[in-house]
Amino acid sequence: MFEKIPGKEYPKVTESRAIIRFQDCDPLQHLNNSKYFDYYFNAREDQAAKLYEFKFSEIFKNYRTSWVVYQHQISYIRPALVSEWVKIFSRIIFFDDDTVVTEYFMTDESKTELKNFMWTTSKYVSVETGRRVPHQKSVTDYLSATCEQGIDFKNTTFNQRIKAVKQELLEKQSSL
Repeated sequence: MFEKIPGKEYPKVTESRAIIRFQDCDPLQHLNNSKYFDYYFNAREDQAAKLYEFKFSEIFKNYRTSWVVYQHQISYIRPALVSEWVKIFSRIIFFDDDTVVTEYFMTDESKTELKNFMWTTSKYVSVETGRRVPHQKSVTDYLSATCEQGIDFKNTTFNQRIKAVKQELLEKQSSL
């Protein structure tokens, strides 16, 4: 379970490297649309455990709660191709008492080409009733420590965020 260490700064953006597997591709050698979810969720789970010592299974076991997906918004910008190495990024961009929005995006290995972009909205629910429940204090501590600040989620559209992430990539590239 996550324990916030006073004064410690936690990374807001997680980054993973992955290779696009043949078995996950369509006949055109593009990553199958549904497989982006697997790549994103596996990367996020691995990085949350590594960077924050956060295990989703402990939430289920200790609190009998879990996040369930409420909505996805996804944009397929450039294909990820078989055997290509990619970078997968994720960050929490919004949360309240029972909701979390996670932003995911995939780039080429050099981080210059945006391939895919996704927002996932999840609701926090009791596994016994299936109804929404408020986040416990330790969960709120985790979300507060890891949520990206400075993104006005309520006043930003999905397409505006895609443009902003593309701009971030350009700015990082030009600073190298």
